[in-house]
Amino acid sequence: MAKELKDLTKRSEDYSKWYNELVIKADLAEQSPVRGCMVIKPYGYAIWEKMQQTLDSMFKATGVQNAYFPLLIPKSFLCREAEHVEGFAKECAVVTHYRLKNAPDGSGVIVDPEARLEEEFVIRPTSETIIWDTYKNWIHSYRDLPLLINQWANVMRWEMRTRMFLRTSEFLWQEGHCAHETAEESEARTVQMINVYADFAEKYMAMPVIKGVKSENERFAGAVNTYTIEAMMQDGKALQSGTSHNLGQNFAKAFNVTFINKENKPEYVWANSWGVSTRLMGALIMTHSDDNGLVLPPKLAPIQVVIVPIYKSVEQKDAITKSVHPIVEELRKQGISVKYDDADNRRPGFKFADYELKGVPVRLAIGARDLENGTVELMRRDTLEKETVPLEGIVKRIEEELQSIQDSLFQRALKLREENTFKVDSYEEFKEKIENGGFFLAHWDGTTETEERIKEETKATIRCIPLDGEDEEGVCMVTGKPSKRRVIIARAY
Repeated sequence: MAKELKDLTKRSEDYSKWYNELVIKADLAEQSPVRGCMVIKPYGYAIWEKMQQTLDSMFKATGVQNAYFPLLIPKSFLCREAEHVEGFAKECAVVTHYRLKNAPDGSGVIVDPEARLEEEFVIRPTSETIIWDTYKNWIHSYRDLPLLINQWANVMRWEMRTRMFLRTSEFLWQEGHCAHETAEESEARTVQMINVYADFAEKYMAMPVIKGVKSENERFAGAVNTYTIEAMMQDGKALQSGTSHNLGQNFAKAFNVTFINKENKPEYVWANSWGVSTRLMGALIMTHSDDNGLVLPPKLAPIQVVIVPIYKSVEQKDAITKSVHPIVEELRKQGISVKYDDADNRRPGFKFADYELKGVPVRLAIGARDLENGTVELMRRDTLEKETVPLEGIVKRIEEELQSIQDSLFQRALKLREENTFKVDSYEEFKEKIENGGFFLAHWDGTTETEERIKEETKATIRCIPLDGEDEEGVCMVTGKPSKRRVIIARAY
């Protein structure tokens, strides 16, 4: 384990390589036999489960219910909304046959040419089409609205260049799909859900985000408007960490989803969709982790506290275990996940390195002498600082340390973002500074042509028009044309 830590590439040397190695070494995921897909290992999945459970309860608090829709979508469904099919056509995996058979020469199995499907199926890249086709059977009157549904599922978007958690062909996510009586209600829900995502990112992931609106060029295929939360990673790049889309009546018209309104007249419903994915795992890693491994915010750590006994005899081990047992029980009563690692097949030094690599927020080490003195060694993963503290009152102290770590990680990430956010008015200055990463507040003339030019020449994109930004008369840094406010431009994952 010490060798593994030593071999972990430093962030300052190669940030991308550091990330890829850390995913593997911290036992989060590994490559699968299927190109572009990954195996999420138990420790990685435990973090995702905590994310999932927290978000699920936040959704349900707003009235959302869970459902499940088919993995396979008839190809014809994607043709009904022109922008939607154009946006996803190049990423679709298509099922063309329904049967295999033994090869005549005995070499294995082949696709049975006689089992070609009458209509091909697309493995869902997103579920708008099949869900809106279903909603037309569920919605008849204004009394059926609003319909607030979420699905936890996997999706497939064929990717050429993949990176575990950040961009894989198959990934896990949730997708919410809501139908409303009025445009105002749908817009309010769209904004409400981006606020839910922002609260989750900041209060649970300890990751500061900027809420904003996507440019027309960057918005979701088929949406009237897309809201986003954008986070800054330690290398100064942006990561889109959640989106919420106002779909207007586009999908309702495409799939004929109507209701009888209060005036007893037929009307198309107003729709929105919203989602986050296992990309949040990548965000969590890149926001907080260091050259020693993962650093996890306590609210999402599968193990919040680990206790490692240090002993030379069975008698010492038994005495420590007897003393620690009530502490473990009390921590669990307080809702704190704790592991007492008294396994004999690994030395304490190995355990220390392992839990450090896996980002366990608080580590306690206790030996025979500590037991005599009524003390324990406490180490915080975020600072790697060790302190000898009294065993008496240790549960309260741990609670305080966990909250302190949660707050400290957020403040540290916020400080990094603030120190790497710049106002620029000159395109030449922007092109020079973007090489070092960061968020840039710049004026833009609002045209797709200028946006594409920035992307082509600098590999940076307009991340969002900040919701909390103020109107500020100025001129586009590229064209000199009038601009009413600044947008955030950055290179992104």
